[in-house]
Amino acid sequence: MTAYIRIAAILTWLLAPAAEHAQSPTATLAPDLLDLLRKIKAADSEHLAVSESDGQFLRVMVASSGAKHALEVGGASGYSAIWIGLGLRETGGRLTTIEVDAGRARTAEQNIRRAGLADIVTVVSGDAFKEIPRIKGDFDFVFLDAWKRDYKRFFDLTFPRLRSGGLLLAHNAVNKETEMRDFLAAIQNHPALFTTIVAPGQEGISVSYKIKSPAHK
Repeated sequence: MTAYIRIAAILTWLLAPAAEHAQSPTATLAPDLLDLLRKIKAADSEHLAVSESDGQFLRVMVASSGAKHALEVGGASGYSAIWIGLGLRETGGRLTTIEVDAGRARTAEQNIRRAGLADIVTVVSGDAFKEIPRIKGDFDFVFLDAWKRDYKRFFDLTFPRLRSGGLLLAHNAVNKETEMRDFLAAIQNHPALFTTIVAPGQEGISVSYKIKSPAHK
């Protein structure tokens, strides 16, 4: 089964009616980790963290794609980075998460350490437009959850470094669609991408797969 077909099958399963899912998204988490995730969400007064359903979706996408070198733009307090890190624990991969707010970056680093993922997730405090060029190597998983009007700029910056067969996901593709129309047009019309928009939670996530074709490497 190719990576794309496998991912498509997982998307179908995840988006099936909730009654068809026998297991809760958090059923496999240790109690202390589940408690930490709930505390992060409770403290998220600015509503910057993804939903629990979106977090589980990120974990499955990372693990199923076999991602090794992941990038997150807009780490907030580390909630989504923990979910991505859990997926990378399965693949042996690593994540760099960038957060522009220094206070949130410190909180994210603390939360990631408490989650036992400090060996997998590196938190970078700073402007992602300046920090991404400093990261070595290409990416096979990119997650955007920063300022929505900057998504197209982030796409232009990261797409050339996205490996063939890699995934680029972006949060709030449904509830903030009007703020990222240039980005959505770019990923939906790009000849080197297969793109779909899903809604594990209410905000929506775009999922773009970079085609494994010599013409688009």
